[in-house]
Amino acid sequence: MPLVQPLPVPCPAHLIPDATGTDAFDAAYRQALAQHVVFVAIEFEKRQRWTVKADTLTAGSGHTVDEAVNDAVRVAITHLIQNHEVDLDAYAGPVYFIMHGVRSEARARELAAALHAALYGDWGPLTRVAPPAS
Repeated sequence: MPLVQPLPVPCPAHLIPDATGTDAFDAAYRQALAQHVVFVAIEFEKRQRWTVKADTLTAGSGHTVDEAVNDAVRVAITHLIQNHEVDLDAYAGPVYFIMHGVRSEARARELAAALHAALYGDWGPLTRVAPPAS
């Protein structure tokens, strides 16, 4: 079912759309494109894991993600890979972001919400859910 309202920024985890299935994914992506916002969603995988996806192209040419944010996202995704929370084939931008192999829907939503906030310039939630190695 398509969303009626655009996602708030930052988007709370419980509002991250579940885009499992081609129709749900296409609807969520088209909605983000029409509303000129960053696309973010989770999808259930066949192997009983979740995927987090984000795409900044849907927000239009006026939306930019600065280098510091991209660096923070890469550090967070690297940390998640090292902790075996996401698969090695994660894609860390700078435009598309994908994290496969998340073990629970709740964790996928948490990661997606933090990633969404980061792509709007607030990487604080991302450093809380995936703190850099010390």
